[in-house]
Amino acid sequence: MAAKFEIFIDRKKQYRFHLKASNGETVAASQAYDTKAACLKGIKSIQKNAPTAAIIDPEEAAKKAAKPVPAKRGAKAGAPPSAAKEKKPRSRKPKTE
Repeated sequence: MAAKFEIFIDRKKQYRFHLKASNGETVAASQAYDTKAACLKGIKSIQKNAPTAAIIDPEEAAKKAAKPVPAKRGAKAGAPPSAAKEKKPRSRKPKTE
């Protein structure tokens, strides 16, 4: 048996759906919809967008944020990244008329 979407009406008389795995376990539950047409539209949206949906993992994002950023070219060893490219102050000539 393949995965399937099951539409049902909740206690508040709104439409919802569950995505059930091939073993019958519910793997996703929808929001409430006022109409069956809107519920079907929600299912179609998942069918269309899920194959290309990104996976956002906060644990992975935290690991990446904790990694040290390599220094830019020309940076001095041990210097903060902002020291990589120090600008020299420009000398400005006064305007002459």
